[in-house]
Amino acid sequence: MKRTLFLYAVLLAFLSSCTACTERTPVDPDDPIEVQPTDKKDALSDAKQDLTRSLRILEAARKFYFDGKTMYRYYNPFTGTRPSEKASVWMYTSSIEAVNAFLAGISELKEAGDASLYDQYYGTWSGVLSELISGLDWYEGTFSLISYTGRADWSVYGVNRGTSPHTAAVDGINNVYDDQEWLVRELLHSYRITGEEKYLVKAEYLASYVIDGWDCTLKSDGTEHGGIVWGPGYITKHSCSNGPFISPLVRLAEHYKDKDVTAVHHYIGTDKKRLVETMDKSEYYLMYARKVYDFQKNNLYNKNKGVYYDMLGAKGDGVNYEEVDGVTYRANNEEQRASGVFYTYNTGTMLSGAADLYRITGEQAYLDDMTYTSSAAFRYFAVKSDGIEGCYEYPVDGFSNWFNSVLLRGWVDVSPYYPNVDLQVMSFQHNLDYAFENNLYKGLLPPNLLCPWNTIQTYCKTEGMFEFAYAAEYAVLAHYILNKK
Repeated sequence: MKRTLFLYAVLLAFLSSCTACTERTPVDPDDPIEVQPTDKKDALSDAKQDLTRSLRILEAARKFYFDGKTMYRYYNPFTGTRPSEKASVWMYTSSIEAVNAFLAGISELKEAGDASLYDQYYGTWSGVLSELISGLDWYEGTFSLISYTGRADWSVYGVNRGTSPHTAAVDGINNVYDDQEWLVRELLHSYRITGEEKYLVKAEYLASYVIDGWDCTLKSDGTEHGGIVWGPGYITKHSCSNGPFISPLVRLAEHYKDKDVTAVHHYIGTDKKRLVETMDKSEYYLMYARKVYDFQKNNLYNKNKGVYYDMLGAKGDGVNYEEVDGVTYRANNEEQRASGVFYTYNTGTMLSGAADLYRITGEQAYLDDMTYTSSAAFRYFAVKSDGIEGCYEYPVDGFSNWFNSVLLRGWVDVSPYYPNVDLQVMSFQHNLDYAFENNLYKGLLPPNLLCPWNTIQTYCKTEGMFEFAYAAEYAVLAHYILNKK
């Protein structure tokens, strides 16, 4: 009987904490959105408020989830407890992402005419950024990999933190390509913000590692199978191991445009011989950006819903290998159908990828893709809240709070070329503002922005990467406000 009463109390507490999230009506994003012009003075004020709120959350997250260079996964602001589980490298990267976004935001605010936040905080948080990136050493390790075109030793980042710097387990399934891709993205962002050449060098090294994971084995018609498996120890190809790589590749292509620099392209001939050629480095990166985009669009896109599947299955119990001229190489595992959940971030990375490819190529197909997918994603993922005026509900299960931030970034990246995303972008603004003004506690926001914290305090632990995602979102919104035409 006591157990029954306890379970009833837990259920009642949960329901009472989420009454605002029970009544929902779908949203139709197809009607044109008229973007309201923003006065420069208002834009500066609004962007500064967003950046100030970003800083508030960033400071709290840094305080509660870090002990030196160690990031912990959870913290409960009501009980003041921090479980011993350490953050994975993906979770750790969210802290770098948030600091990058904040530093970029205050730099843009300074360029727009208000240097107050930049003057006060740039020095401190650029130092924090340097510390965070050096803290990645605890996730780094070295292993030998047989890939589609050869064998090499690589120093990359493992899923889990090691017991000392540079000793993390990274072989087999202990590292995944998407973790490296998110790091490439953030290291390139850090390079653009600070000008530190070492960030570019590390980003390119990791990009080379991911490119080495591209399935360049050939089909019977002579075309590549294509795609990047989840990790060197996996055989399935995921949206998360392909989509996030497009934008960083475009950034690298732009960096080397009109520079007399070359790259070595490894590929496979029709007789299975492994071949190499020298290419212009900008063209090399752009070629792979196109390839990755095309692979995901052709294999993981759901045309009916306008969003992206999670993964492409594969046949086999493990990685296939083949021997050519006495040398062992990785071989293709035959692909099966696309399946899995339609996560927000898998569509978000493709929106960003389409925007970046359109920026560098001007090709209509990318504009068409981002136009259609922008509305389709809002229709599929956003539900208008009847309980809270002006707010829209997004998925909050699993890691969706971080996934959603990638979708926001996709819409913001699209906005210079397709301004009919103002409703989508500002829905994040309204959700964050509602949570900040109603549910902020010790500088942290609840796992569901439109619901209060659970009334049972022991159930109030929340992911550190969610808080860093909220901080990053506020900074990205400041960027959007400052650049909105």
